[in-house]
Amino acid sequence: MSNPITSTLDNDQQKIVGDALQATVVDLIDLSLIAKQAHWNVIGQNFRSVHLALDELVAAARDFTDEAAERATAIGVSPDGRAATVARDSGTKGIGDGWTKDSEIIASIVGNLAALIDRLRNRITSTEKADPVTQDLLISITARLEQLHWMWQAQIA
Repeated sequence: MSNPITSTLDNDQQKIVGDALQATVVDLIDLSLIAKQAHWNVIGQNFRSVHLALDELVAAARDFTDEAAERATAIGVSPDGRAATVARDSGTKGIGDGWTKDSEIIASIVGNLAALIDRLRNRITSTEKADPVTQDLLISITARLEQLHWMWQAQIA
């Protein structure tokens, strides 16, 4: 199918913004998968609090994924959240397999959030002139992920 959704952005703006949103969708899907994997495999003295905090992170990542994907759709860009695309394009650090101590899970989540935030900040810069509406969305997502990054760090400080 051609392009049934048109955009109010010009082609150059649409390309810049579409690329930023697609990368955000991929990173957020991967973050939600990482957090869910950690949720299922966390062990240790702080199991319960880490287990519950991981559910909060998964919910935030999924909500933000939907917002970014729907923004992409609104500007005429078809979002791609397929597993192969996520595996190929994600910029997260990932997570190991098997049972994992709560302190290792926390450190992994902190690292993954930091990587994602860094990539989002670059996208905020790249979308500044192309589309302030998308930039605002990326700023909002980044602000919440930075808050979560702080909260995860505080558990191991």
